[in-house]
Order: sequence, then C-alpha cells, then structure tokens
Amino acid sequence: MYKLLSFDVYGTLVNTPPANAKAFQAILLDAGAANVDALAFYNYWESRNVAHYREPYRSYKAICKTSLGEAFAHFKITDADPSLIEHFFGVCKEMQLYSDVLPILETLRSRYRIALVSNIDDDLLESTPIPFAFDLVCTAERAKGYKPDGTLFRYLLHHSGLPVSEILHSGQSQFTDLVGAKPLGLTVAWINRRGLHLNPDVPPPDHILPDIASLPRILT
Repeated sequence: MYKLLSFDVYGTLVNTPPANAKAFQAILLDAGAANVDALAFYNYWESRNVAHYREPYRSYKAICKTSLGEAFAHFKITDADPSLIEHFFGVCKEMQLYSDVLPILETLRSRYRIALVSNIDDDLLESTPIPFAFDLVCTAERAKGYKPDGTLFRYLLHHSGLPVSEILHSGQSQFTDLVGAKPLGLTVAWINRRGLHLNPDVPPPDHILPDIASLPRILT
C-alpha cells in the first residue's frame, strides 16, 4: 500500500531528552536560575516554539531564541540573554539515534523510499549524527514553513510526487506531526515512546506504536 515512509527526527529517530536536559540545565545555570525546574522550563519553551511555527516563516534558530526570551519572562528570570539558546544548538552533535532505528530503517529501505520531515534548520540537522542516507529530506528551512499548519507536509507531498494514500508518516509530536499531517489525509503512526495520553483536541492517529521497532507490524 505504501511507497514512501516518512519520519519525524527529533524524539522519533533521535533520542533528544538527555541532550536537551544538558542544554537547558546549562542555560538556567548561566542565567542565574539553577533553582528553576529544567524540564518545566523546557516544556514551556517548546510550547512557545509550536505557537510560533504558525506565524510567517522564520528560521528555527530565530524561533528558538524568541521562545527562550519568553520562557525567561514566564519564569521571571530577569536580565537573562536569549542568546544562551546556543547551548541547545550545540548539543545537536551529541544526540544519538534510538537503538531500534538503524536496524529497522536498513530493513525497510529495500521495500520503501524513506523520507525525513523535520521542523529544523539544515545546518542543525547536518550537525546531528544520523548515519543513514534518506531518499528525501524535508526541513522547515527548505519548505519555508513548519508542520502544524501543513506547510512542511505539503512540501513532502510535492517533492515525493506521490498521493497521500501511498505515504505513511511516523512521528512523536501530537501538536506538530498529528495536527499537521492528519488534515491533509496522510496516514500517521504516532510513535509514543513516553506513553503519553492523546490530547482530546488533537486529530487521532491511525496507529499508536511504542517505538520504531514496532513499525513493521503495521506494514505487513
């Protein structure tokens, strides 16, 4: 049924939490706010990123910097420099694939084209160690837009040359992958590695899987 399998990258293929925790702990330390809960701070920052994705296109790095300033304000961290977001950009090179990813992608590539779909700038993607050659790379920088409003998925559809029925997208984010892909008619597998509850305002996925290793069972 499918000719192309597309994948979100960060949090789906790449194990981001360890590197994110390191980066945001460093940000808070340099901001003089080491007492602030780093996970709560990160989650707020990420929610602001998602909100900005729907605005006229700006680079991912620019959005991240703006969102960091908003997070500082929200947590009442004064006189902190949003340029501290460089800590986050710097840890991309330390991120690693989940252990199940490469074996599955190598197996699937014999039967399907494999695409990458990510709300990211090209240079940050290139700095992330992903030892796999994708057939199609779709980034926010190339599409000049992000997932939630469908811009990045429309870029995927255009450059794949395939109808929606022949693409299966796998991603971990309810608020970007599901919200962006489902209204366009794409089939979506939600890779729910953290066992989260589905938000009632989010379009339900076609499949819910705990990891990439489980993907072949919905392809047979």
